[in-house]
Amino acid sequence: MENKRPSVFVVFFALCCLVLTSGCETSGVFDNLGAIQVGNFRLSESQVGAIKKSAQAMGKAFTDITPEQEYYVGRAVGATLLGRYQPRTEANSVQYLNLVGDSLAAVSDMPETYGGYHFVLLEDEGINAFAAPGGLIFISRGMLRCCQDEDTLAAVLAHEIAHVQLKHGLQAIKTSRLTTAFSIMATEGAKQAGGPELSQLTALFEDSIHDVTATLVNSGYSRAFEREADAVALVILGRAGYDQHSLVTLLREMKLRLNPQGLDFAKTHPDPAERIAELEPQLGEATVPPGKPQRQQRFKSIFGSI
Repeated sequence: MENKRPSVFVVFFALCCLVLTSGCETSGVFDNLGAIQVGNFRLSESQVGAIKKSAQAMGKAFTDITPEQEYYVGRAVGATLLGRYQPRTEANSVQYLNLVGDSLAAVSDMPETYGGYHFVLLEDEGINAFAAPGGLIFISRGMLRCCQDEDTLAAVLAHEIAHVQLKHGLQAIKTSRLTTAFSIMATEGAKQAGGPELSQLTALFEDSIHDVTATLVNSGYSRAFEREADAVALVILGRAGYDQHSLVTLLREMKLRLNPQGLDFAKTHPDPAERIAELEPQLGEATVPPGKPQRQQRFKSIFGSI
């Protein structure tokens, strides 16, 4: 990827990342945050002009966030999640998870993101999976235990890739925050780093990250968003040659394991039975797709003792 000087918008997102990650050990999952000199950073006249044009051209809504900006939002959300959950770093597990995830992302309607897709296994017993904007996808050990084989693992990842493709995470940001941010960036007061405008921008972006994180961890997406992600997941699974019925198989297993009063998936997602009822009419007769036995053996060799 071409190494370009970050836009001013991205610099402010990076500042937010620095705030969120200070004192937070990320175990090497996010390295090389960027060579951005925050202390002495000053905006040039050309940058201020670009900001004004950008503020006028953009609709001051989440849909106008560029892939680069989405990447920085996702990194900040990821840093926040890694402050709560420990990532698994065992090489075989990491490589296999990303192999399956990348194969699914490649056949989605968003095969590439600014920073690429990255799949992280969290050492958490809760049944959970998160998709941060830009392609950072997290799956817990508890969720992995609901997966019987590679096809059901693929169902989890396909659903999360669908959230990225549909930009559901970005839609958690309150539009008023972006409207205020763009307005500030269009003013002459944004020329000098370190002033009150910068402090307000940093606070706005930090609040935006909290909007996304709170949606992922605390409240979850709307039923409509989950329905959309399930439908797209079926398409992705089919394109990749996985068993589309594996999503229903996964949901049935989750239904057995979830604690209705729990603080994980049961709190943030619709009841699996409701999702199964909506999915089944979309599925044809169950068949065993080519390669499923081999994929099941591969899954067991990596995650059989998880």
